[in-house]
Amino acid sequence: MNFVMEEAIQILERTPDTLMHFLSGLSETWLHSNEGEGTWNASEVIEHLIEGEKNNWIPRLETFLNEGESNPFPPFDRYAHLTKGTDRAMQQKLLEFKQIRAENISKLRTLVDQEVLLERKGTHPAFGEVTLRELLSTWVVHDLTHISQIVRVMAERYRTDVGPWKEYLGILRN
Repeated sequence: MNFVMEEAIQILERTPDTLMHFLSGLSETWLHSNEGEGTWNASEVIEHLIEGEKNNWIPRLETFLNEGESNPFPPFDRYAHLTKGTDRAMQQKLLEFKQIRAENISKLRTLVDQEVLLERKGTHPAFGEVTLRELLSTWVVHDLTHISQIVRVMAERYRTDVGPWKEYLGILRN
């Protein structure tokens, strides 16, 4: 097993700043480009990350610790951000994400203060039995997945513009 709590927190803490540095001040064209119908743009990904901070990671962690396997933790609607629709500027979204993430990391440090808790079992509504270590590992990889997604979607915007160099640009090979 590779999971180490402090290393996981290193990624979780850096994600908001990484996205803030990468996305702040970009044109709406960059922020709203996508890979086609049914795909998300950078702005929608940030809204999804905010939704996850509010309704996924910490609520599920609390269910793990308070109820164990006795009750499945709450389902998370991965598409809820698409139905809420916000007109907020990217900077506002990024600041909200950063604030909520800081609060959640503080809660994480308080709630999981012992290594032994990582093997605690809970019940996922679709997967069944899972461990707290798996939930926390997923949180980290979820961040990395969406950072990668944002970069990939933005690169896609220039797919035809790079001409024959596409052959050498792995991000455009699919």
